[in-house]
Amino acid sequence: MPPILFLDVDGVISLFGFPTSDPPPGRFHWVDGVVHCIDETCGDRIACLRERFELVWATGWEEKANEYLPHILGLPVRELPVLTFDGRASPRSAHWKVDAIDEYAGERPAAWVDDNLDEACERWARERAAPTLLVRTEPHMGLGDAEVELLLRWEQDLTRAQGERP
Repeated sequence: MPPILFLDVDGVISLFGFPTSDPPPGRFHWVDGVVHCIDETCGDRIACLRERFELVWATGWEEKANEYLPHILGLPVRELPVLTFDGRASPRSAHWKVDAIDEYAGERPAAWVDDNLDEACERWARERAAPTLLVRTEPHMGLGDAEVELLLRWEQDLTRAQGERP
């Protein structure tokens, strides 16, 4: 069974905080009446990660992620599993996601990509018995090649250590 990869959206795929004097780092899309700058090049990166991870949306967008992102990003799937947070979403940190992520991950290895990880997230990752990787993104840059390479290396090392693939 592959490791799980939890993906945030805002600050990972939907970018913000970039200089307005520069060209935007993506195209603008309306999502439920809110404009988002979506880095459409993330689609290829996410498709690559999908080959080695079970992808799960871990975003305050919840089910809206599946309504918009697979189409915008050109993903080869119509939907991914979605975590729900029972109204706990907060823009100030990502700690409100930990309970749902922990419940979904169980004892499986897991990686989490988010722009807003805090000490509670780091503590959770350190204290898990299963291998865990946190990957921070810059909200004006999002999920780039360096983050994808880090995730693929981690998965490869994990798989090699478990003896599942040559």
